[in-house]
Amino acid sequence: MELGEKLRQARMEAGLSQRALCGEEITRNMLSRIENGAARPSMGTLQYLAARLGKPVSYFLEETAVCSPNQAVMAKARQLFDEGDFAGVKQALSGYRAPDETYDRERQLLESVTLLNLAEQAIGDGKEPYARELLENTAEAIGNAPYCGKELERRRLLLLCRSGACVTLPNMDEALLLRSQDALSRGETERAAHLLEAAEDHAAPRWCLLMGQVYMARKEYAEAARCLQAVETVYPKLTIPNLEICFRELGDYKSAYFYVLRQKKT
Repeated sequence: MELGEKLRQARMEAGLSQRALCGEEITRNMLSRIENGAARPSMGTLQYLAARLGKPVSYFLEETAVCSPNQAVMAKARQLFDEGDFAGVKQALSGYRAPDETYDRERQLLESVTLLNLAEQAIGDGKEPYARELLENTAEAIGNAPYCGKELERRRLLLLCRSGACVTLPNMDEALLLRSQDALSRGETERAAHLLEAAEDHAAPRWCLLMGQVYMARKEYAEAARCLQAVETVYPKLTIPNLEICFRELGDYKSAYFYVLRQKKT
């Protein structure tokens, strides 16, 4: 049985609510996270809970359990992060002792996100030099982060640009294509067209598909057919019915009939 499950069972046997067990030492939210296995208590917290439940600490720990020396550091860092105190998180993590198989990966990710948030705050406060210093230091942390490395690096580069540094911005085509797709779904044809024009790769299959849909909305059927034919093998269900419409509107009934037959095969 996991530690959290043992705590819940002991609490229920004692007839205590979560609020009653917490007392003034920990929050009900933290106890709920511990019981659900989403967080591990520090040794001090576990001793406090065990005493209130009338159990020895050993009751909640397996004989083979490994108690990380960084439990208290990580618990404090998480709390400060939830409160938005990123400077406090940075300070708390300075007391982290590595290596630690239990927390190393979480600490690396938490440190990366914390430094990015601090840099964004610094930019908002007009402290661009400090923001650039933080972002330069963040590069190594992001390089070691086990999760979301590409997304974090993209954010770091964008913040560097906002801070006044000369950087090569990351490719934003994916975001532009998503925004143009959303604009099309809302009937905002010209906004979708402007977003697509801002993209770098005008030969990407999704770009061609979306641009074809823009041309169709404009009733520019010749241009729509050109874009859609370029990707009809990639997106047959999305392009072939529209290609039939394009050629019918253009008066090319032979080609329109060809795509009618194609629809029956797809």
